[in-house]
Amino acid sequence: MIQKVYHVKLNKDMRVLVIFSLSILIFSTIGCSPKAYDDEAFKIYSKEQLNIWNKIVTDIMVKDIFSPPVASRIYAYPNITAHEILTNTDTSLVSLSNTIKHLKDIPEPQKEKKYNFEIAAIIGFSMVAEDLVYSYDIVAHKRKVYLEKIKTFGISQEVINNSVEYGVLVADHIKKWANNDGYKSRNNHSQIINDKGEGTWKPTPPDFLEPIEPNWHRLRTFVIDSAGQFSSGEPTDFDTDKLSLFYKESIEVYDAVRNASTEQLEIAKFWDCNPNASTHTGHIMKFEQKISPGAHWMLIASHVSKKQDLGFIERARVFTFLSVTLADSFISCWNDKYKTVVIRPETYINRYIDKSWRPVLQTPAFPEYTSGHSVASAASAAMLSEMLGHQTAFTDSTEVEYGLPIRSFVSFKAAAEEAAISRLYGGIHYMPAITNGVKQGNQIGNYISKQLIKKN
Repeated sequence: MIQKVYHVKLNKDMRVLVIFSLSILIFSTIGCSPKAYDDEAFKIYSKEQLNIWNKIVTDIMVKDIFSPPVASRIYAYPNITAHEILTNTDTSLVSLSNTIKHLKDIPEPQKEKKYNFEIAAIIGFSMVAEDLVYSYDIVAHKRKVYLEKIKTFGISQEVINNSVEYGVLVADHIKKWANNDGYKSRNNHSQIINDKGEGTWKPTPPDFLEPIEPNWHRLRTFVIDSAGQFSSGEPTDFDTDKLSLFYKESIEVYDAVRNASTEQLEIAKFWDCNPNASTHTGHIMKFEQKISPGAHWMLIASHVSKKQDLGFIERARVFTFLSVTLADSFISCWNDKYKTVVIRPETYINRYIDKSWRPVLQTPAFPEYTSGHSVASAASAAMLSEMLGHQTAFTDSTEVEYGLPIRSFVSFKAAAEEAAISRLYGGIHYMPAITNGVKQGNQIGNYISKQLIKKN
């Protein structure tokens, strides 16, 4: 029975060691008196596992300092893996292979074997996640803890073996697909951004970092046709004339920061979500521990799915559809950012208005137009509204562990609107990037929800 686990084709030597560890866990129980299967206790435990594993991935991404677009990709592939495995358990859950780009049908389980597909889903999720992060050892450890725990519910060793084997098999299938999405080859292209003259984006204080992911638009999209399918339109023409629209939009940012109320400052900090922000002590620089915009929305989804007491499969749908929406949102937004390469308010204001002015939030290291948080938040809200309710009120405690208070919202849309305007209060975006970003995000979220929900 253990030998079957070794028969799974793995891509890396490390994977062989992982499976060997799984086999040792399984072997250690042979010869013990079998415990009666406690189905109710397992269901209670299992129902929370996708919430837990998405949080594990979130914490690792904070530790590993992944940028917002990269983080969105890391969420998508493990959740798709779990979703596809679970199509074996419920006829209402339809494979995404006919909707998501180049995703082929996963291998079928062997009819003569017994499986627990919730276990297989978690194993598949973890194996794919492990392949996408730097701190893969944490994923491996968490998986070991999970496998030790599920044995306490009296699940037969045969079912555990088969489920682990199948989870690994599907994970390898998904990893091969993911490896061809353009991520690994993106840096083969030029990292130099287009120079559009005086109004071109320039690196900003305090670290003056090079632009983050200038070729992200080259990645394969998941559901939308292409990176440019939902363009945000053109930004305001750059101008330094005090009577020009661009100058007035810059003054609007300048005044928003100078006159920000306590509430507006709290909103700016609550939605900061800049995992690449840094702090400086003398000559020592270190990155702050913060989540990405996508992580914030994944955690909102986790909270609401618990509050609504959704089942394992329903939560899988929510996490998968939301993560795919986020991934396509960042591909679309980054396409516009590096096409327009708009100068940031901090650079413009310091040059032409006030050399001493500083934004509330640290300016992210990529062009201004459109606002990534506005796009991602609007798209997320559109998807979650369709799945969990347009008038779903919730409290958002996502930022508590980062020292910020709880905020409450009457709907996902209300939260997205606050996330968008926070970029003005924070001094890092002009209003067109916010308003047009929201429109762009709404279009993306509505399009993907129609493509996915109508088929599931």
